[in-house]
Amino acid sequence: MRLVVVGVGAIGGSLAVRLVQAGHEVVAVARGEHLERIRAEGLRLRTPEEDVVVPLEAVGGVDEVGERGVDAVLVTTKSQDTAGVAHALAGSALARRPVVCAQNGVRNEDVVAGAGLAAYGALVMMPAAHLRPGEVQAYSSPTVGMVDVGVWPSGTDDVAAGVADALRSAGVDSRTVADIARWKYRKLLVNLGNAVTALCGRSAPVGVLLERAEDEGRAVLDAAGIDYASAEEDATRRGRTLQVRSIGDEERAGSSTWQSLARATGDSEVDELNGQIVRLGARVGAPTPVNATLARLVAEAARTRRGPGLMTVGEVLAQVEEASSAV
Repeated sequence: MRLVVVGVGAIGGSLAVRLVQAGHEVVAVARGEHLERIRAEGLRLRTPEEDVVVPLEAVGGVDEVGERGVDAVLVTTKSQDTAGVAHALAGSALARRPVVCAQNGVRNEDVVAGAGLAAYGALVMMPAAHLRPGEVQAYSSPTVGMVDVGVWPSGTDDVAAGVADALRSAGVDSRTVADIARWKYRKLLVNLGNAVTALCGRSAPVGVLLERAEDEGRAVLDAAGIDYASAEEDATRRGRTLQVRSIGDEERAGSSTWQSLARATGDSEVDELNGQIVRLGARVGAPTPVNATLARLVAEAARTRRGPGLMTVGEVLAQVEEASSAV
């Protein structure tokens, strides 16, 4: 296949390297120093088992890519960048190509469809990181991760099957699913904890906060009548495929939100994760003090470019309790 990967960070970069290694054609869309490093040196992928540098065709925008021969576009940017990507795709030669949203959150596909593009969802489970220009790390072995693909919000077709086949040929655990939205809502619940570990650090005793954020999220989805895969289904799907290991003496980096704070990007996708629960809660009249507090604290940390692990669990819980008492 010939695939355009928009956003070759932790997820997109790992997939791009594996696809090229499997003989597929990939055009990588990147920006800044990351783009320049890829153009000059290729993209480096480090895993528990190997350290490789793969030459990639890299461009600075989708307007630099011609339609000819492109089978699909994989969007792997952070969710807050999807609207800009969708607008650019709609005005480019790729406007008729299927767009697969391999991202966290549940609004990306609707944004893509709203731009007049053919939207597909992808559920991504991949412990990966992008902390330095020109390099990504994938901490799972023997596969870099799982990517399930489906028509948004439900159904499968030849496009979804073709993308899943290409990913499987590249050593990625991939399948088509007919209820992709249901699975992505399950992932949304899991991702509510990203804010917690970003604020408190990866090794902090955050169990209580994780449980409260997810419990609140489930209550909101239930009140909204939104179906989601169960924790048992999720555990069965993951099985023993994702074996997280260190890379040399380097332990796994944190979540995407943790990485945004670590890289001092100035923003994060918390509004598409915890913020989505807050918006849904407001719509159905369900209180969301836990996720509203987490979203506010992460947004403040990102805006002021404070690194991860900036608060103790007790400090976050105190603010959660204050917000809860005001409901």
